Amino acid sequence: MRILYFFTLLFLTCSCVQHKQLVNFSQGPLPFNKVEAIANSIDLSIQAEDLLQINVSSFDPKSIAAFNPQIGGAGGQQNNALMQQSSGGSGVSSLELFSGYFVDQEGYIDFPVIGRVKIGGLTLGVARDTLLNRIRPYVSDVVVSLRFLNLKITMLGEVAQPGLVRLSNKRVTLLDAIGMAGDLTPYADRTNILLMREKDGQRQYINLNLQDPAIFISPYFYLQQNDFIYVQPTKAKVGGITDQAGRLFSFASAGLSMITLIIAIFSK
Repeated sequence: MRILYFFTLLFLTCSCVQHKQLVNFSQGPLPFNKVEAIANSIDLSIQAEDLLQINVSSFDPKSIAAFNPQIGGAGGQQNNALMQQSSGGSGVSSLELFSGYFVDQEGYIDFPVIGRVKIGGLTLGVARDTLLNRIRPYVSDVVVSLRFLNLKITMLGEVAQPGLVRLSNKRVTLLDAIGMAGDLTPYADRTNILLMREKDGQRQYINLNLQDPAIFISPYFYLQQNDFIYVQPTKAKVGGITDQAGRLFSFASAGLSMITLIIAIFSK
């Protein structure tokens, strides 16, 4: 009977989430009271199917009017064509489609007056300079600004609010993304976070350990557009699925442990 009591308690203990499983950055010391240089920060590069807002400005608004077409102009026609070609997987609203420029699969955009410009693979700063050099023969006093319109990542698994997360800032870390998804659940396996990244026609699968302080210097700590993150559940979550059979088994286990405890006490 005591053997049965031991295994019952062992089962109940194993099915619980332990404190150390809930603590991040616990597998090593953090460099407190020290200032570290950030060496793993990245500057996002423009990829195929990115949506960009491009504004051209000048002291003379009339001189740059042709470079800023209204909805339904050259930019709108390009985006409308791309929307018809797309299978609908971009997740971008019609309003966004008509307010920016899509980068095609070859890395080009069709820009008013100057025509096709290749900006795929460039950072926003380099792409801005590229457009400036193409526009200045027409307008010397001109300023060009670019920003991403469809920055997004996908958060699934053991987070409070799984789903698509739209980003307003191009500098986003893994911790930022977790925060925007409402934090991890108590059943999240912090040592087993999957990051899937697609870039330049290639796909990577990376396992991240949030309990290891080295996560801060990982080249994957800073996220990129269209990253997919899946937080796997712990074994306690798998063993405690709240279906009808699971609830019945939990009640039975609790009752059995109580009975064996009483028998063990009175049998002494």
